Amino acid sequence: MTSWKRVGRLVGVLLLLHLALGLTVPFIMLHPLISPPGFLESAAGVANQTRAAVMIFFVGSALAIAIAAAGWRVFHEYSSAMALWLFALAVASFTLQAVDNAHIPSMLSLSQDYAEAGAAKGDVFQALALVVGSARKWSHYSFLLVVGCWILLVFSLLYRFRLVPRLLAAFGMIGAVLQIAGVSLRGLLGYPPETRLAMPLAPAYVLLAVWLMIKGFDERQRPMGAGADGASPGPAQ
Repeated sequence: MTSWKRVGRLVGVLLLLHLALGLTVPFIMLHPLISPPGFLESAAGVANQTRAAVMIFFVGSALAIAIAAAGWRVFHEYSSAMALWLFALAVASFTLQAVDNAHIPSMLSLSQDYAEAGAAKGDVFQALALVVGSARKWSHYSFLLVVGCWILLVFSLLYRFRLVPRLLAAFGMIGAVLQIAGVSLRGLLGYPPETRLAMPLAPAYVLLAVWLMIKGFDERQRPMGAGADGASPGPAQ
């Protein structure tokens, strides 16, 4: 097995983990906080689940950095600029997720205080919930925008340099654009997100991950001058 195939298969495994731990499981675990009646009434009842989701978010968002680092030796062969942008967006998404994570325990603490106080200071807690919830909402949509751009860049890089079948990469690009337009940008602009538009991204992510785990990167499009170990005599532009 060549080094590029090993790198591609490693990236495939990390992509599948990123989908599960960074983009799916913690959102499912936090669903009680965003569904009626809201986090103020429900977070205290799922305290351990909420704390676990925060920890999973940290691991999941760090996987984007791991993917950019694991694929660096291949991506850098084609475009050093795109490889750097991929790494920079991964770091930015991790940072924004850390900010988002900081708000979630605040929501949990407020819910626990509300449960202890009962209805005596309900109006005060409702006002505080609006502030805490709004702070988390804006950081959350900012994270979704950046990670959506990172995903779009991943598929765009694979499409441009034919590292996977272009039809598969194009499917992922379309899914990423729909997620950005239907969820991230709509949320940042103050409109309700259209979560249905984000649905095609999940199967595109799974298909890409499975393809890479089986096939690895397509070496037939390897740049001229790349050595057998994947190293080129000079940096690609």
